[in-house]
Amino acid sequence: MTKQAIVVKLAIFFGILIVINLISSKLFFRLDFTADKRYTLSEATKNTLRDLDEVVTVTAYFSEDLPPQLLGTRKDFRDLLEEYEKRSNGNLVYEFINPNESDDSETKAQTAGINPLLVNVTERDQVQQLRAYMGAILRMKDDKEVIPVIEPGAAMEYALTTAIKKMAIVEKPTIGLLQGHGQPSLAAIPQLQEQLQVLYDMEPVYLTDSTDIPGNIKALLLVNPRDTISTTVFNKLDDFMTKGGGILVAYDNFQGALNSGFISNPADVGLKNWLGGKGIIMSDQLVIDVNCASVGVPQQVGPFSMTAQVQFPYFPIISNFGDHPVSGGVEALLLPFASAVNTANVDSAQSVIPLAFTSEQSGSAALPMMIDVQKEWTNSEFTAGTQSVAMALEGANGKLVVIGSGGFMVNGEPSMPPGMPGQPPPQQQQLNPDNINFVANAVDWMSDDTGLSDLRTKGVTTRPLDPVEDGTKSLLKYANVAAPILLVLLYGFQRRQKNLRKRQRWLEGKYV
Repeated sequence: MTKQAIVVKLAIFFGILIVINLISSKLFFRLDFTADKRYTLSEATKNTLRDLDEVVTVTAYFSEDLPPQLLGTRKDFRDLLEEYEKRSNGNLVYEFINPNESDDSETKAQTAGINPLLVNVTERDQVQQLRAYMGAILRMKDDKEVIPVIEPGAAMEYALTTAIKKMAIVEKPTIGLLQGHGQPSLAAIPQLQEQLQVLYDMEPVYLTDSTDIPGNIKALLLVNPRDTISTTVFNKLDDFMTKGGGILVAYDNFQGALNSGFISNPADVGLKNWLGGKGIIMSDQLVIDVNCASVGVPQQVGPFSMTAQVQFPYFPIISNFGDHPVSGGVEALLLPFASAVNTANVDSAQSVIPLAFTSEQSGSAALPMMIDVQKEWTNSEFTAGTQSVAMALEGANGKLVVIGSGGFMVNGEPSMPPGMPGQPPPQQQQLNPDNINFVANAVDWMSDDTGLSDLRTKGVTTRPLDPVEDGTKSLLKYANVAAPILLVLLYGFQRRQKNLRKRQRWLEGKYV
C-alpha cells in the first residue's frame, strides 16, 4: 500500500469520526433497563422543557469529594441536566460549583439556601464527618426556586421539573377546600397542601345558602363534613359540576372517640343521600382486611414496659387499583377505618370506574361497636372478597371522586383523628406518600391537567413479597441446599467421564 493511499484512508477515518462527533453532539439518548424507568424523561418533563419561553439557569452546589455512596447522585444529576439542556433547545443552562473550595463559596451556598449535610466518612480506620453539599438553585428572570437536597432516583426528576414548572406557570388554578360544615381546615392538611401548592393555589370556600362557589375555583375538596349540609348547598355543588368543575369527597362514615374505643354511625349530614342520587353508595359498615397496617400497643412484661406491634385490620393497606389517571403510579394506600364504596342505578350518561380495592381476604364490621386492639382474628371474618373503597364518576354532569375514608389525608392540627384506645391523640406525623399522591392525582384529573401525575408517582417504592405456603418454603429451602451439591457432583462426574475418554484414546494410540 502506497504512502498516499494510507494518508487518504486516515483522512477518511478521521473525517468519519468528526461527522459522528458532530451528530452525537446534537443527539442524546440513553438505554434504560430499570424497572421504574428512572433514566427516561417523562412526557410531563418533555412538555415542560419544550414550552419554556425564558432561559432557566441551574446552579448546582455539589461537593467534589463526596463519599462513594453519594458520587452516583452527583453524576446522575449532571447527566439529567445535560439531557434537560438538549430537550429545552438551549433554554436551560447549568453550572456546577464546589462550595467546599473556600469559606466564601460555602457562605454563598448557604446564603442561597443550600445547607450542608453531615456525612460520616471512614478514612484510615477513623470515622470523620464531611460537610457535603448536594443542592441546586434555579432562576428564571426574577423568580428563584431552591432544591436544598438532590434526592437520588426518580425524585431527582420530579424535584427539577416541578421547580421549573412552578416558575414557568403564568397563573395557577385554584383548588377550594369546602368549609362551614365541620370539615378539617387547611391547617389540618399541611402535607397535601405542600404537594398541591407546586401547581395550584388553595383557599377555603365557605359555602352556605347565601354564598356561591367563587368563579376561580377549578376543583373542590369535600372532606369529612360533620354538620348538616342543606339541599341548597348540594344544588350549588351540582351546578358547579355541570359547569365542568370537579369534586373530591373523602368521608369517614363513623363517629366517636377512637381513644375511648367506641364508634358508631355518624349523624346524617345529607352527603350519603346526595351521593346516592348519583349512583354512589357508601356502606354503613367498616372494611377489615388481612392486608393491613400495625399499631403499637403498650404491654407490661414483668417490671418492663414495652410497645408491641399488632396487626390492625381496621387499617387496610390497599394495593389493588383500577386503570385510571387518579390511581396511576400509586402502589399502596393506607385507609384508616374505611367504608366500601359501591354503585347502583348510575345514569347512563355517566361512567363509573372503581379506583381502589381491598385484598381478596377482606370483610366488614357492623357499627356501633367497641374496638378491641388485641382481638384475635379468624379467617372466617375475612370472607367478603374484594371490595371497592374508591370510585371515579365522569360524564355530562362533571367529575366526582369518592373515597370511603376521610382521615387518610388529614395529618395536621386541630382536625386530627383521636388516638388509639388507651393512647393520647397522636402528634402531627407524615402520611403515607401515596395517600397524598392519590389525592393530588385526583386534583390533576378533575382540573384537566394530568401533566405531572405520572412523574409524581414515578419510581418503584414498594416491592411486597408474594405470600408463600409453608410447604413451598421448605421445598425451596432444601432445594437451595441440595442444588449446589448436585451441581458439583454433576460437574465432577462430567470431568471424570471426559478424563476416562481421553485415557482410552491414549491407550488406543490416538493422541489427538
